[in-house]
Amino acid sequence: MLSRLRHPGAPQKSRVEVMDDKPSPGPLSETSEFLFSFGVIADIQYADLEDGYNFQGNRRRYYRHSLLHLQGAIEHWNTEGSPPRCVLQLGDIIDGYNAQYKASEKSLELVMNTFQMLKVPVHHTWGNHEFYNFSRNYLTNSKLNTKFLEDQIVHHPETVPSENYYAYHFVPFPQFRFILLDAYDLSVLGVDQSSAKYQQCLKILKGHNPNSELNSPQGLSEPQFVQFNGGFSQEQLNWLNEVLTFSDTNQEKVVIVSHLPIYPEASDSVCLAWNYRDALAVIWSHRCVVCFFAGHTHDGGYSEDPFGVHHVNLEGVIETAPDSQAFGTVYVYPDKMMLKGRGRVPDRIMNYKRENAFRC
Repeated sequence: MLSRLRHPGAPQKSRVEVMDDKPSPGPLSETSEFLFSFGVIADIQYADLEDGYNFQGNRRRYYRHSLLHLQGAIEHWNTEGSPPRCVLQLGDIIDGYNAQYKASEKSLELVMNTFQMLKVPVHHTWGNHEFYNFSRNYLTNSKLNTKFLEDQIVHHPETVPSENYYAYHFVPFPQFRFILLDAYDLSVLGVDQSSAKYQQCLKILKGHNPNSELNSPQGLSEPQFVQFNGGFSQEQLNWLNEVLTFSDTNQEKVVIVSHLPIYPEASDSVCLAWNYRDALAVIWSHRCVVCFFAGHTHDGGYSEDPFGVHHVNLEGVIETAPDSQAFGTVYVYPDKMMLKGRGRVPDRIMNYKRENAFRC
């Protein structure tokens, strides 16, 4: 949602090989077998509006053109020689301005009709802009709820998510499990203000943010406690722990998807999930997680954490100029994942930590 602020001269946090000439993934991977691929796209934030700017007024937003970028991404995925198994849409599919102009349903229908051209399944994550436009109840009953694509693990009822949050897991390829998380499970957005859940979340937010403007991080020691962010309930984290336990036991590799990032080295701290430390603690107690994809920051970010998990914050479509692009395809191998970015999304080689690489 906000542009990431980085101090001039700050050290480069990325410890990944970034390939400027963007070769095809094949020649770089002659020693390992290509398994499958998946697409990633974030922060489309379509609105039928003239171009505008972000909240700081220093980043241009291309509200109408974002739909053309999405169309270009879909055309690319549809014509790939080996089509992706699925596409991960990382949240903020339409802009909050739509609610102001009473255009939320119309804009969502336009974007969803565009996604219907995609020949493979798309998994939708919910971000703050979904909740600026719609209530949680509306989203649950909308086409943005892709929980019907989930996979269930027989004889393991503990891995079935609760209806209290929007999260699920699926298997796009044998031995790989993808987990979609609800980063606004704890939030004051999209919740009935008379509900106990709203009061609980407002208490959490105000306990960390004394500002009268709850979207302002001014003076906060933990700047992620702003209204446009949210967090993960203990119930959801317990469920995540159960799924990761199953994946550990069955030697699966796991990709986690969330609108909000959780690793400070890959994101401006004002864009992190409220209780990102709790999510990291769960992930770091398991060996199966190889990658965590998020959106929200718009200008992207990357870091590999000390446990070998690659945190990728994808560049947002909304702040991508008409002559560029912002999406990627991730090519999966037994020993690594390779992100081939388009436009301002950089290429990345993400090696699995040694004990996670398949023995071929």
